[in-house]
Amino acid sequence: MAMPTLLITAYAKAPQNTGMYENYKYAGIVLEIQKESHIIINAEFTFLTKLAQDFFKRMIVGYDFSKDINPLIDHITTDFLAPSQQSVIVALKIAHQRYKDSLEERRKK
Repeated sequence: MAMPTLLITAYAKAPQNTGMYENYKYAGIVLEIQKESHIIINAEFTFLTKLAQDFFKRMIVGYDFSKDINPLIDHITTDFLAPSQQSVIVALKIAHQRYKDSLEERRKK
């Protein structure tokens, strides 16, 4: 039986000399997305603090991942002022491309 959601993961190298690098070596993102609506319904990130994890979860849950993610990236650039900002953006872009590719594959079937 097919699931109504899918799970996408993506990673980008964490900046050196940060807690994220020392603990994980990468910035990771895991997104659960509703297949029909394309809405992100759950999200997890490889941040050290629960506050950062919660902040990003609130920022991204509810976003239509089939749309352009530049508004979301602008929000991250404006509201997440940390050394790992670019790593998070790169991981998000990778996840978005992976999602777009999966949509294209599903349309071909």
